[in-house]
Amino acid sequence: MTRENSRLNQPFELMDGASGEFRQIQQDVNRQREITADLSRTLEERLEAYEDIIDSEVGDTAFIRARNIERETGLRQIFLKFEGGNPTGTQKDRVAFAQAMDAMRRGFDTVTVATCGNFGVAQALAASLAGIHCVIYLPGNYHTPRIREMEALGAEIVRVPGDYEGAVATSSEQAEKSEWYDANPGGSNTMMQLTAYGGISYEIYDELGDAPAAVALPVSNGTTFAGVFKGFASLHRRGKTSRMPRMVAGSSFRKNPIVQAALKNRPICEDLVPEKIRETRINEPLINWHAIDGNAALRAIRETGGWAGDASDRNMRLYSRLIREREGLDVLPASTAGLIALIDRHRLNPLPNDRYVVVLTGRKS
Repeated sequence: MTRENSRLNQPFELMDGASGEFRQIQQDVNRQREITADLSRTLEERLEAYEDIIDSEVGDTAFIRARNIERETGLRQIFLKFEGGNPTGTQKDRVAFAQAMDAMRRGFDTVTVATCGNFGVAQALAASLAGIHCVIYLPGNYHTPRIREMEALGAEIVRVPGDYEGAVATSSEQAEKSEWYDANPGGSNTMMQLTAYGGISYEIYDELGDAPAAVALPVSNGTTFAGVFKGFASLHRRGKTSRMPRMVAGSSFRKNPIVQAALKNRPICEDLVPEKIRETRINEPLINWHAIDGNAALRAIRETGGWAGDASDRNMRLYSRLIREREGLDVLPASTAGLIALIDRHRLNPLPNDRYVVVLTGRKS
């Protein structure tokens, strides 16, 4: 067996393990970084330098037609929007950099966020390049390898008892008490977060010249999903697209409130029972007993005539391997949940010939 074949046969079992190239990026933007961190300069100069960093490093991610996956699945014109090309390897950079710039503009010297891994690294990098201190709250029982990256970026790590939802509450409470910038989902910055993720929609539109028939994404809290919907809604409202894409959500089997509400036709997202949720090294980036922006995501599914589907660990692992072997992209298994929901529907009720976009939200380390 060759070394390459041996690598292909290794299991994709990762704990929120996206990866990025932040060390190289820090070197590439060192001049701009010096300006943003120099408090003797005017705010306008610092913001302009930081905007240069965003323009050169964040977004404008790869968009490819997945012809080999089309042949495997029988669904034609599948396009992959690969968010793993962002600085820390996920779509979280879009929000993190937008919030760091907002914090600079508003005079904050500290930003805080709760995380299970990826968002923390993204916010730590964005803050470090902005010359802002970053305080990251981690649930006590999480042991993501990305902690080392957060620390390397100068972030202060605070362990708190309980789960992710509790860490969000603690981080937000401390932000209010200490007059820090609150970068957590579900707070006053929700509209900014949705707008930042809406950039994905604009980039898809730039590639296709119109909206696709459907856009499929993995969902956890629902923020990215709702943001992509918001972006397409804006494009359609302004007459840029001829239609709204159907929004397709995929998540871990029976472990996400958004998908469960859609499948069971519930009017709103209902919290799941935390004790009944079993985390694995595959599903961890997806599962939540409470989806912070879940109702916004649920509305997006229903208003566009979209759908939702469950994805097993086995299928997520299989599809991540398929994407790597057929299309050359190393993606987190959890990132394939939207693709699985799309293909499962096609196999049940064949979809018409059209264009379909799958957003892959993170790359494998």
